[in-house]
Order: sequence, then structure tokens, then C-alpha cells
Amino acid sequence: MNNLFANRMANAHKSFIREILKVTADPEVISFAGGLPNPQYFPVKDLAEAAARVLAEDGENALQYSTTEGYLPLRQYIAEWYSTKKGLEVTPDEILITNGSQQGLDLIGKVFLNAGDRVIIERPGYLGAIQAFSIFEPMFIPVPLQEDGIDTDLLERALDINEVKLFHTVVNFQNPSGITYSKQKRLELADIFKDRDTILIEDDPYGELRFAGEEVPPISSYLQGNVVLLGSFSKIVAPGLRLGWICAPEDVMESIVVAKQASDLHSNYFSQRIVYKYLCDHDIDEHIAGIREAYKSQRDRMVSSIEKHFPEEVKFTRPEGGMFIWVTLPERVSALRLFDLAGGENVAFVPGSAFYVDEGGKNTLRLNFSNSNEDEIEEGIKRLAKVMKKLLAADK
Repeated sequence: MNNLFANRMANAHKSFIREILKVTADPEVISFAGGLPNPQYFPVKDLAEAAARVLAEDGENALQYSTTEGYLPLRQYIAEWYSTKKGLEVTPDEILITNGSQQGLDLIGKVFLNAGDRVIIERPGYLGAIQAFSIFEPMFIPVPLQEDGIDTDLLERALDINEVKLFHTVVNFQNPSGITYSKQKRLELADIFKDRDTILIEDDPYGELRFAGEEVPPISSYLQGNVVLLGSFSKIVAPGLRLGWICAPEDVMESIVVAKQASDLHSNYFSQRIVYKYLCDHDIDEHIAGIREAYKSQRDRMVSSIEKHFPEEVKFTRPEGGMFIWVTLPERVSALRLFDLAGGENVAFVPGSAFYVDEGGKNTLRLNFSNSNEDEIEEGIKRLAKVMKKLLAADK
């Protein structure tokens, strides 16, 4: 049977995080592994009311097939949101509704990548992008992140010596590191890409989750042309709806629409109608403000717990938003070994090597703070610190 599989499947890997989540299904395990929003802040009652209204007012149409591009009023809402919140002039024709922003990555790969094409990703990079693009057999070029964004000197050098199709970046509260690109780095990127054919993918699923610091305009506000934006309702409404979007120039969008037609005809139309009704009938800004307040408290508790319990030689980021903290152990210490030992204490995380394409990150790990209450955070960090101290002592 194996000889029947396409060659591309030889290099396709299961999601490391999805596999870990199977282990953490045990209720005794305190899990910092998944990139999960806190379900306490899903607007369950409001979405139920929106669904009932959609069915009562236009059920026959809401349950029918629809256009590939997505529900026009929802696309208009997103375009207006870009204009009022981000200062971007976007038309509904430049918006395509997708099955989460993950499908956006898949469609971009289908449209642009041939086997062997070069793709620049952040180091560490978003696992979802690595996995989505890997199916198309590209050559990844990882460029290191600094505290305020990607190393632009190394990025420019990589672009100068390679013919690069795509550059993928998560500029706000990056997954996995939690860092945010400074305004200066965004301006530098705009300058670097303004005269190049490379497509810059500005992936922004966490941008609305800022709870500290100042808002920074998107790279797209400084750069015209070869920019594709990805957005999602997963972090600000609910991930189970599986609704995201691609924002792209119309000449690019034409090919993306064709690729989506071949994939699934269109995204869940009923979900689109529900989300639009919910957005029309409720103050989404007030809802997001509640999420931000909660995540800030959870981030603060994790930071204070780390400061209290982790060994001094362990370093970590202090994100201004999003859902993740990145931890760096001394170079001699293996995060995979730590993961194995932490299982005995019923605490889980994601070893950082999952976010590298070049065997790096062996002494790093990602912690999620959004999906645990504050008492669980304190106890989980305490358990993890206990194992860390044992491992550090053994490796001296």
C-alpha cells in the first residue's frame, strides 16, 4: 500500500501539538501545551441566539450552498474593520472567507509553491505554517527572531542570495515566542519587500489580544502590492466555528478562489451567517476587552509564578498580548527530556524543537497561559519548576 502514496507524504508529519493534546486529555494533567483560547469567554448564549435568529429569519437560504468567496455582508464587515481599526483600504472583493486561517496557509501554498521553491520562515516559526507548506515540498530558510522581530540583516541577505517565493511572519505576539515586531522592524520589512517579487504573508490571528503596550500598525499599512493578510475569528469569537479569512490583492485572490473551489466549494455558510448576526447584534469590542483583561491576569500569574519558582538560569519572554510564553533553558538541558519527566508530575508543554526546521530549539519550550485558570497556572509552574531543578542538577 505504501507505494501508492504521493511522494510528498514522505515528508509530511503529524502535528506534534495535536499528538500531545491526546496525552493531556487526562483531567489530572495541567496542560500548557495547546494553543487554546479560554472557553469561559466563548459567547455561547449570544451565538445560540444568533443561530436561532438566522434560522427563523432566513433558514432555507442559510442552509444552502453559497459562493466560494463567502457571505458578502461578512466580507464587507471585515473590510470596514480593516479600514476603521487598521487604517487599510480594503474592498470586499479582496476578502475570502476560509475554514480558519489554517486553510488560508494551505491555499497560499497551493497557489504559489512548487516542489523546491524557497520559503522564509521565522526561527522559531509557527508550526501550522511549517506543516501547511511542507505538503508542497518547499525548501525552508529559517531566519532568527530577535526581541523586536526578525533579524532584518539576515533576512535581506537570505533574499539577496535566494529566489524566495514566500515569507511568513506572525507580527503580533508571535506563536510560539510571544514577541511582537516593533514599528521600526515593520518599516524595515516594508522597505526590504517594496521592490521584490516575494509574497509577504502577514499572519495575524492574535492581533486583537493586546493587553499591554501600544498598538502598532500592520506591515501592510506601509507596504503595497505583494502582501497577503490572514485573520481569524477563532481567538475573538470561537475556534469551533472554523472561520478565518484571507485578504489579498484581486489578481492574487482570483487564483486563491480557484484553489478553494477545488478544495471545498465554500466555507461553512451557516457559521458565516451566525457570526455576522452575532457581530451585528453585539459589541465585539466589549467582548474582546473582556478577553484581554482575563488573558492579562493569566499572563501576569504565569510570569509571577515563573519568577518565583523557575531556576534563575532559565530565561523567558514577557508578551504584551496573545497566548504564549517562550522559555529558554541552559543549552545543556533537553526540553524533550524535561517533557518526559514533567509527564510524571502531570504537567505538559510543547518542546520548542517542534517549531524549528533545522534541528534547533532543543533547549526551548512553549507555554500557553490562556487555557488554564490562575490556580492551575501556579500549580503547573510549580510542578514544572520541580522537574527543571532536578534535571539541571543532574546535568551539572
